[in-house]
Amino acid sequence: MALRVAVVGGGPAGSCAAEVLAKAGIETFLIERKLDNVKPCGGAIPLCMVEEFDLPESIIDRKVRRMKMISPSDVEVDIGQTLKKDEYIGMVRREVFDDFLRNRAASLGAKLINGTMYKLELPTTSTGSYTLHYADHSNGIEGVDKKLVVDLVVGADGANSRVAKAIDAGDYNYAIAFQERIMLPPDKMAYYDDLAEMYVGDDVSTDFYAWVFPKHDHVAVGTGTMKPNQAQIKKLQAGIRTRAAEKLRGGKIIRVEAHPIPEHPRPRRVVGRVALVGDAAGTVTKSSGEGIYFAAKSARMCAEAIVEFSENGARIPTEADLKVYIKRWDKEYGITYLVLDILQRVFYRSDATREAFVEMCSDIDVQKLTFDSYLYKRVVPANPFTQLKITAKTIGSLIRGNALAP
Repeated sequence: MALRVAVVGGGPAGSCAAEVLAKAGIETFLIERKLDNVKPCGGAIPLCMVEEFDLPESIIDRKVRRMKMISPSDVEVDIGQTLKKDEYIGMVRREVFDDFLRNRAASLGAKLINGTMYKLELPTTSTGSYTLHYADHSNGIEGVDKKLVVDLVVGADGANSRVAKAIDAGDYNYAIAFQERIMLPPDKMAYYDDLAEMYVGDDVSTDFYAWVFPKHDHVAVGTGTMKPNQAQIKKLQAGIRTRAAEKLRGGKIIRVEAHPIPEHPRPRRVVGRVALVGDAAGTVTKSSGEGIYFAAKSARMCAEAIVEFSENGARIPTEADLKVYIKRWDKEYGITYLVLDILQRVFYRSDATREAFVEMCSDIDVQKLTFDSYLYKRVVPANPFTQLKITAKTIGSLIRGNALAP
């Protein structure tokens, strides 16, 4: 019997998983609740993702080549001098980006279902089927109750994943992102043509950063914070609006968005023949808060493992087979998550440590190492003398910011 797979969630993770599975000839069902979904997301993607995921430039709103890091005392550090002529950070609108990936998966054979899964019925035997109960929205908002029987489920349904709850994947703490899209007057928009800004300070985020990122014809202005500070999110958003007030003067809010973002991986990411990917698995990085690339990459690696162990859909993979995806993921990216977690704990502790962080960002060697790591998702080893210089500068900045104090 040919393998049948349901992918729940049609964001970057779900769409990339469905694409790989459909390409391999596996019968794939991609279920998405809102086909016009707009997520409050900074929308930054690394350069390597454009080539790796074969993304057309038409879905990239802006090519950011300059960034400003702005400290609590409004010290501005320009970042981007190390970028080569053809290097940039891509800025996308999620409604455009997600739609492209979803439609590409469908064009390759994935069966797109506009529906909301409300229950996942687990099999009673090790070889039994999974039954998804969902409301089909193709003929209206209310939806028609339907069932889908499959051999394997990929949960790509975000931080509030119903798939994760169904398999008792365990809870995780999450941050909340709040964002306003603001249409600016032409002269103000011209300032952000290829520029993005990141603000740090207790007034804009007690444990993260705030941003002003350029989109197609507007800017995204937002902030994020973790528990227990989520009740303060609107106050923090007012903080970034105040800090960037002059640059945003005359702007008109065209959309307000909020969404939970996982802080760390779930305790269980594979249970039985159900695998979690993207936000459902908890792949957002600390410090940078990057989610799009890692969501898509985790889903691709998961789907590749399904194709491999199912022998292109000829057999049903086991839990042990699916867990190979987790082992590969942790081996490739575990150190990245660890380093970014440490950076967040150290540099976002206080306004003094944030000042030290911004000061450190002024160093050209630090900038090059940071951009190379972000753009290409690899840590480019600096030569020993440069590495020594970076280490010394980091320690000096930490001492001045009292970050080494207990």
